[in-house]
Parts: sequence; structure tokens; C-alpha cells
Amino acid sequence: MDGPGSAPPNAGPAGLRAPTETAYRHVPVLVAEVLALLQQNQVDGSPHYLDCTFGGGGHTRAILEANPAARVTALDRDPAAQARAAALAAAFPGRLQFHDLPFSRIDELNETRYAGVLFDLGVSSFQLDEAARGFSFRLPAPADMRLDPRAGVPAAQFLEIATREELEAAVRDAGEEPRWRRVVEAILRSRGTGLLARTDTLAEVVADAVGGPPTRTHPATRTFQGLRIALNAELDELTTALPKAVDRLAPGGVLAIISFHSLEDRIAKRFLNRLCGRPEHENDATPAQLRHARAELLTRRPLSPGEAEVAANPRSRSAHLRAARMLRATPRG
Repeated sequence: MDGPGSAPPNAGPAGLRAPTETAYRHVPVLVAEVLALLQQNQVDGSPHYLDCTFGGGGHTRAILEANPAARVTALDRDPAAQARAAALAAAFPGRLQFHDLPFSRIDELNETRYAGVLFDLGVSSFQLDEAARGFSFRLPAPADMRLDPRAGVPAAQFLEIATREELEAAVRDAGEEPRWRRVVEAILRSRGTGLLARTDTLAEVVADAVGGPPTRTHPATRTFQGLRIALNAELDELTTALPKAVDRLAPGGVLAIISFHSLEDRIAKRFLNRLCGRPEHENDATPAQLRHARAELLTRRPLSPGEAEVAANPRSRSAHLRAARMLRATPRG
């Protein structure tokens, strides 16, 4: 989602301009590329977009600034996003509507026929940089990691009560930690000691378990990421939301997905391939006559930030952007 950094590139594709970032300290990732893809919609009339991950509002702001006729409906399950959305809505009267919803509940919206739907997955810099949210091991705080603090249990409690299988799913599967066995055993041994209650001491438990020579990446990175993904059911949320998003798109509308994790990107890639009547993966043996194209790919390969963007905003370095455009008429099969 939105990351910190200096101002984005001054100009995007023809007819678009990147947002002005003065007091607004969070910069949307791949903003020019997102604007260019959304502009490729083939929907008549003033465009109405759905931003499923408002975060800091960077992409929503960019869309509203790029086209004075555009409107945006935005969602976020983080209650802290509401104040940021209210401030942005005041700056663009009548053009932004915000809903306090997770994107898996898109079907509860009354609106349909969006010209574009955007997912910017992961966590926002607002969440990472606020110590009390407990996402980062670099900021000592209670280990929480919930995108919506009103729901579920914090990471500290999960680590104390989760089954071995649940810990393995978080560390091995969602975190893709190669030394997952050692990490899981270290967590189990640390129960009841208080070491799992805070981000700094939890990171030490994980780092000691991972071991090995020093690297540029903190040894707790994968485990923290896996715990966050598991606690918030992020992969299930995405799998549920994507078909609902397609149902809300107008013919000729664009679906754009920014991911920061290989598992998210795999879900996005396979969903878009299936939507476009292509093999979902290299081992997909579904006969061509059983595939049905409802959209066309706009990105044969994922778009990634250039060197300048990564230098200005290092958190953008793992971003991948994929997109497809719904067909204006369903082909006869």
C-alpha cells in the first residue's frame, strides 16, 4: 500500500498528472502506472472507481487529481483510515465516498458498473510506522498486527494459544520461512515467558531461532509477515474479494492489483489468467474449449517500480502490478 518517500514523478502518461505531495507524506506505489491502466477503461461517461484499500489515500488522491470528472468509492477495514478519508473527501467535495468495510464485503455496496477497481495489498506505511499497531519489529510495542483492531485477537495472544499446525501455517506457508521448524519450536518454548508479548522480544526469539550469518534482511522479517497474513486472513480475503470485484465492474472496466508478496501475486496472476481464458499456471491442462474469456490482460508481465521510485521509496521494491480489462461483450462460445 502507500509508502513514505519524496514526491512521485512529476508527470505520468499523457493526460495524467501525479498527485502533489506537500504536507501529504505518504506516496502511492506505482502511481503513474496505476493511472495509465485505469485510463484504459472503455466505460462511457464520467468514470467511477473503487479503491478497495484506501490506506493513506494516495491512489484515491491521484485518481481524483488526474481527472476532475472522476469519482471514487473507497474501502478500508482499518478504522484509522476514516479520518484520512474524511479529510480527503473535504478536499474533493462530492467526489469521494468512504466505507468502513473489508474488501471481502464488496458485494454489500449498492453501486455497480465501476470503470476500475484497484487493490493495493499489504499494509500501509501509516500502519507500519505507528508503533502501537505492532506490525514492525523495529518499533518496540505490544505485538498486535491486526489490520482491524476491533476484530480477532492480537499476535501476542495468537502466539500463546495457537496450535502447532496454526503456527506452521503462519510461519511456513504464509511467511515462507525456510527454517520454520526452528521458529515454531522457539515460539512454543517461549510461551508463558512474556517474550511473545512485544515486537522487540518476539523478533529476538525468531532471530535466535533462524540463526545464520548477518544479512541485509532482518531474520524475523518472514515470520512477522506470515503472522500478519495469517492473523488477518489476507489470502482468504483476497480470494473472496476478486470475483466480487469483477461482478462490480462495468463492461470495459479495469481490474488492477498491486501485490507485495509472492502468495498474493500468485493468487492475482492465476485469477486474471482464468478471467482472461488463459491457462492459470504452467500445469493447467484445461482444454481450450472449456476456458471462457471475460477480460483481456493489460499486463502480460507484472509491472514493477523503476530505480528512481525504489530509491525514493524503498518499501516499493517488491511491488508487482497486474491488470485486465473486462470485455465489452461476452464472446459466443
